[in-house]
Amino acid sequence: MAYNLLKGKKGIIFGALDEHSIAWKTAERIHEEGGTFVLTNAPIAMRMGQIKTLAEKTGSQIIPADATNIEDLENLVEQAMEILGGKLDFVLHSIGMSVNVRKGKHYTDQNYDWTHKGWDVSAGSFHKTMQTLYKKDAMNEWGSIVALTYMAAQRVFPDYNDMADNKAYLESIARSFGYFFGKDKKVRVNTISQSPTPTTAGQGVKGFDGFIAYAEKMSPLGNATAEDCANYTIAMFSDLTKRVTLQNLFNDGGFSNMGVSDLVMEKFVETE
Repeated sequence: MAYNLLKGKKGIIFGALDEHSIAWKTAERIHEEGGTFVLTNAPIAMRMGQIKTLAEKTGSQIIPADATNIEDLENLVEQAMEILGGKLDFVLHSIGMSVNVRKGKHYTDQNYDWTHKGWDVSAGSFHKTMQTLYKKDAMNEWGSIVALTYMAAQRVFPDYNDMADNKAYLESIARSFGYFFGKDKKVRVNTISQSPTPTTAGQGVKGFDGFIAYAEKMSPLGNATAEDCANYTIAMFSDLTKRVTLQNLFNDGGFSNMGVSDLVMEKFVETE
């Protein structure tokens, strides 16, 4: 159901790879709520994904950009403001990548060139994006910037590998840059810590199917879906959350506050 929460608002969405991605679901919901946007992703990701289908569905334009490249980001922001007719109201950062995970490198045996690449894509790109927006004064007052994260930033999930470090860095950037964006520009910056979600990227993590089942049993409300995250992001982009900033917001069915659940304990006793 649409309420026109974002009528007249415009922005940029990073990372809509395919219909399984949270950014894709969020783009659809923004469109339903009356918002307009440009879509962006790295050229190589665009060749792998289906972003053109999403652009056609939502009447949006695509601007290819490597989010680790300042020149690309400057061009993206300038073109976005030109296409959308002015400053931006929202930005979604929904990109992350670990070469170590992809190549099966254990956390205790990292290839540090790959580690740096993963950090730059997953976390450094968020600082670069906000720095570009900040320097170009590209955000309207009371605008909202959201990045997607995961609670491996706070707790140990062994197979999440160096992505856990990337997410911790990402959340720190949100707080640190969010202070300056709030003080100087009246712009909100937050992260949403989502349940394990069967996106294309998420399914690349070793043991993902088992872990998503575990998280489902641990969470009083069950795992939050990609659609749930899209709805939460809509709320964060709307004027209903004008003074929420510097927060890491858990959208995980209660998982983050659980020690153990009855369902998990029952499983443990069964196998004892």
